[in-house]
Amino acid sequence: MENKDLERSNNRIAVVSVLVADKSEVEKLNGILSDYGDWILGRMGIPYKEKAVSVLSVVLDAPVEITNALTGKIGRLNGVSVKALFGKM
Repeated sequence: MENKDLERSNNRIAVVSVLVADKSEVEKLNGILSDYGDWILGRMGIPYKEKAVSVLSVVLDAPVEITNALTGKIGRLNGVSVKALFGKM
């Protein structure tokens, strides 16, 4: 098995859900997501104006440590909630 295959085999698919209530943190959030762009497969954002919140769903293929680091940084933002769901595969 090549090194890249070995690295990839340690990855887990994860869906990271983000709720943004403080719009002043969006620039910081986008910067964090950009830093982890190599691991992100896709991202979808939905503004929910009636509740004054934005909902993001981010799909990653990354080692658990990378996903945990990403969610930790996002979780430190004011007015932002984050949770990760890991696939069993």
